[in-house]
Amino acid sequence: MKLIATRQPALAAWPGFGRITSLQEELDRLFASPLAELTGVSNACDGWCPALEVHEDKDKFVIKTDLPGVTKENINVSLNDGDLVISGERKSEAKTEEGKVLRSERYYGSFQRVLTLPAGVDATKVKADYKDGVLTITLPKAEEAKPRQINVSVN
Repeated sequence: MKLIATRQPALAAWPGFGRITSLQEELDRLFASPLAELTGVSNACDGWCPALEVHEDKDKFVIKTDLPGVTKENINVSLNDGDLVISGERKSEAKTEEGKVLRSERYYGSFQRVLTLPAGVDATKVKADYKDGVLTITLPKAEEAKPRQINVSVN
């Protein structure tokens, strides 16, 4: 008895795979809009959106964004009508003429994240620092927005 090895085609070669990918992209688009309204975060990304984390304590908000491979010169942070805009670009590496790319899961290109600032942020004291591929933006709360204890006097 002879055994004959056969090779099944990869899933990506299946003709319906493109339709499934399109459906997934459409569902992502549909669910992104309501989520942006609830969280105050929206995206405008070509291919990739850097992950971010928002933390609040009693006197400030801190936003950390992962931007590995992005140079400081290619990062822009701005305040615009109550929105914090983080944008930039990760440029593709120079291609070599030798060999060929067998698989690439790295994203390159422009990105933009827009966060609606909560009430009470002191926009004049916002700071941005970039270290080890992480952008940290500190948004101090305005004095009137910080919680305070009010003593009750007896007259």
